[in-house]
Amino acid sequence: MLKKISMGVVAALVLFAGFVATRPDTFTVTRSATVPGSPDIAFGLVNDFHQWNQWSPWDQLDPNMKRTFGGAESGVGATYGWTGNDDVGEGQMTIQEASANESIRVKLEFIKPFASTSTTHFTFKPASDGTSVTWTMTGDHNFISKAMCLFMDMDKMVGKDFEKGLASMKTAAQAEATKRAEAEAARKAAAEAATAPAVAAPTP
Repeated sequence: MLKKISMGVVAALVLFAGFVATRPDTFTVTRSATVPGSPDIAFGLVNDFHQWNQWSPWDQLDPNMKRTFGGAESGVGATYGWTGNDDVGEGQMTIQEASANESIRVKLEFIKPFASTSTTHFTFKPASDGTSVTWTMTGDHNFISKAMCLFMDMDKMVGKDFEKGLASMKTAAQAEATKRAEAEAARKAAAEAATAPAVAAPTP
């Protein structure tokens, strides 16, 4: 009896492994949103890792998270490493490509809770009411991640974070757009005041 049960378990495991092996070898998660302001505002929020704390959906998950910045100050070659609790794990990002106000490609490397490497790509396009930002993540599945995806929807899980991040980016972009508009209004007012004709003092 025990032998039959063991053989049944082995057969089930073989069938499960075979089914897992048929799952897709790659994954793609993408979300888009329109954020306020011109493309250079949203581009700047992504191109400088020092700005990610304003909108990253993971940045607030661990108040004690340790961050390290390296390489270039921003743009190609800039790196951002983090170590935190179980919610954020440990990893590093590196900006590999950056086309001003148009697109950014980032290499994303997780170390903990499990090792993996993927690519995130941001595109920025002018829209009638701001800038259309598209955030995409692509990568390869190994056997373990294929098995995990049988029990969880990666698109919904990661996509929810992307949606939260893009919503926060809207807030950060709006703040920057407002700041720029106020600075421009003040500049124009000062210029107009400087060129306005002087008012003669009344004669006694």
